[in-house]
Amino acid sequence: MKDLFLGTGIAHSIMLFAFVIATGLALGKVKIKGVSIGSTWILFISIIMSHFGFVANPTVLSFMKDFGLILFVFSIGLQVGPGFFHSFKSGGVQMNLLAVFMIALAVVVTVAIHFATGESLRTMTGVMSGAVTNTPGLGAAQQTLSDSLVAGGVDSASAAAQSSSLASAYAVAYPLGVLGVLFLIILAKGIFKIDLDKEKAELDKAGDSGESARRMHCEVRNPAIFGKSIGEALCGAQEHIVISRLMRDGEISIPEVDTTLQEGDKLLIVTSQNQVDKVRIIFGEEIPMHVEEWRRMSKNLVTRRITVTKHSITGSSLKNLRIRSAYDVTVTRVVRAGVELVARPGLILQVGDILQVVGAEDDIKAVGDLVGNSVESLNKPNLVPIFFGIVLGVFFGSLPIRFPGIPQPVKLGLAGGPLIIAILLGYFGPKWKITTYTTLSANMMIREIGISFFMAAVGLGAGQNFVSSILGGGYWWILYGFLITVIPVGTTILLARLVFKLNFYKICGLVSGGTTDPAVLAFAQGAYGTDYTSVNYATVYPLTMFMRVLSAQLLILFTL
Repeated sequence: MKDLFLGTGIAHSIMLFAFVIATGLALGKVKIKGVSIGSTWILFISIIMSHFGFVANPTVLSFMKDFGLILFVFSIGLQVGPGFFHSFKSGGVQMNLLAVFMIALAVVVTVAIHFATGESLRTMTGVMSGAVTNTPGLGAAQQTLSDSLVAGGVDSASAAAQSSSLASAYAVAYPLGVLGVLFLIILAKGIFKIDLDKEKAELDKAGDSGESARRMHCEVRNPAIFGKSIGEALCGAQEHIVISRLMRDGEISIPEVDTTLQEGDKLLIVTSQNQVDKVRIIFGEEIPMHVEEWRRMSKNLVTRRITVTKHSITGSSLKNLRIRSAYDVTVTRVVRAGVELVARPGLILQVGDILQVVGAEDDIKAVGDLVGNSVESLNKPNLVPIFFGIVLGVFFGSLPIRFPGIPQPVKLGLAGGPLIIAILLGYFGPKWKITTYTTLSANMMIREIGISFFMAAVGLGAGQNFVSSILGGGYWWILYGFLITVIPVGTTILLARLVFKLNFYKICGLVSGGTTDPAVLAFAQGAYGTDYTSVNYATVYPLTMFMRVLSAQLLILFTL
C-alpha cells in the first residue's frame, strides 16, 4: 500500500493522474461571477500534489504529456478543418489579420520584456503561453526545447527538467491571462458605450454570409421566360437555385430541368441569400404563400430528412448521385453541422450530412437506402482515419524545416504536426473520400481526455520546483504576463473598433478566438446573450492556434 500511494510505479502513477484530473475537473465547475478557468484547475492541483512529494513514473509522465497533447490538438484540427479555408472568405480575412497582429504584438512585448529585464527568453515563452492562455503553445515550446537539448548532447532527464520549468511560468501567468481579457472586454463595452441591442440588430440586418439556404415562393410573371424550359430560364444558375415544386392549375409536381414554364406558374424555390435578387429578376416578385400550403396540396409528395451514413458516399457530389433523375426526388437543402446549405449540384457530400428531400414516400425510401440513412451507425467510432492521421501528424511534425538566421531547424513537433494534418483531413477528407466524421460528443471526449492528461503531466513535472521558482523572483512573471495580455489585446480592440469599425460581438469573438480562450467565449456569450460571438471565434481560431504554436517554438529556437 505504501508503494501504491507514495511510490513511482505504474499503478501509483495511474491513480495519481486519475485523482488530480477528477479533482481538477470538479473544481472547474465552480464559477466566480460567472467565470471559471475550467480544466486549468488540473494544472494547479497537479502542481500542489507534486510539491508535496506525489510524483509519477517519469516514463508514464512523458508519455501522458505527449499523447494527451496529440489527442487535444488533433481533435481541434478535425473540428475546425472543414471551415478553416472558408474562414478566409468574406470578412474573415480582416478578422484573421487582426488576430495575427495580436499574436505578433504579444511576441514583440515578450521579447521587449526579455531585453528590458534580462529575464530568460525561455522563461518568457512560458509566461507568454500562460498570458495568452494557449496550452498547445506551451506543449510545443516544451517539446522543442527538450528535443533541441537532447540533440545538443544534454541527457534526456536534464532536458526534461529544463523544459518543465516553462510550466511554472505558464501557471503563474495563466489566471491573469483570463481575467485580463475579461477586464478589457468589459472596459471596452463601457468606453465605447456599447448598446447591445443595436449591435445585435446590425448583425441581424446584415444577415448571414449568403451561403445558407433561403426559401422563396414566386409566380412566373416575366414574359421573357414564358414557354422556356427551367434550364433555359436559369441560364447556368442551377448551381445556386433549386426549384423543388411547381404548381399549375392546382396540381403540384416536381419540375425537371426541361420542364416548360408558363405564365402564372407558382414555384417553391430554395436558394442562397445572395441569389434572392437574381431569382426575383428571372421569375418575378415573391408571393404571399407558406410552405404548409404546398404540403397540404401535395397529395403524393412528402418532405423528409435523410442522413448520409454510408462511407462510400463521402466525396460524391449531388450531381453524381443523380437523385433527381433516377429517383424523381428533389434535394432542396443540405444540413451540415447545424447550418442549412443550398443543395447545389456540385456540393460534395460527407458522412453526417442531412438531406432535406421532396418526393413520393417510396422514392424517398429508395434514396435513403442509397445514402444509408442509418443514424445509429453514426454513433460508432470511426478511429482508422484518426490514428492514421496521428501517424502522419507525428511524422510531419518531426520533419526539420530550416529558416535563414535560425541556428536549429524548426520542427512543428507533436503539437503543430498533428494539428496541421487534422485540419487538412477535416477539409480535404470528404473530397478524397476519407471519412473523418465524429460526433460532437466524441470529439469533445477525445479533446477533454487529451487536455486533462497533458495538464496533469505538466503540473506533476513542474510542481517540485514551482514554489522555489516563485520565491526566486518568479512573482515578477505575474506582471510580465499581465503586460503580454493587456497590451496586444487592448491595442487590437482599439484598432478593431476605431479603425475597422467592427461590431462589438465580432470583437468579442476576435479576442476570445485570438487568445484561444473558451472561458472568455463562454463569458461573452453568457453575459451578452448571443451566438454571434462563437461564429467569429471559430473564424479566427484555426489560424490563431497554428500561429500561437509556431511563435512559441520560434522563440525557443532563438534561445539555442
